[in-house]
Amino acid sequence: MNIRKLSVDEKAPINLLLTADPSIDHVNDYVGRGQCFLAETNDIIAGVCVLLPTRPGIAELVNIAVEEAMQGQGIGKLLVQEAIELARRQGFKKLEVGTGNSSIGQLAFYQKCGFRIIGIDMDFFIHYEEEIIENGIKCRDMIRLSQDL
Repeated sequence: MNIRKLSVDEKAPINLLLTADPSIDHVNDYVGRGQCFLAETNDIIAGVCVLLPTRPGIAELVNIAVEEAMQGQGIGKLLVQEAIELARRQGFKKLEVGTGNSSIGQLAFYQKCGFRIIGIDMDFFIHYEEEIIENGIKCRDMIRLSQDL
């Protein structure tokens, strides 16, 4: 597995990013402002993440997605570890991530990666064009997590 930064002349894997965030407008916005990293195996994109500086000393992992057929193989964890190391090398003191209240698996995943819950952005997802339902739960709120670097 190789993790590399998206090159300047390369397009981000939008369809894969949309599996983690269904808003094309949001995805295009933060891909344009952040740093996009790809996890590849045999020249196939297996996963992607986007790291975005948000406030002084703080970066946010705004999207992380792994191809469905390749989930459960540690690719997401490698991407998170790469984002943590990159943020640390760039001098950030804290890395944040947010996930939906209905994203039960992702919430467990981020905590296993060392993130702790720091707050909730109420009704964050109700402004999305289409309603999001995961695990039989309506996604309404953003659960915010962070990790000190």
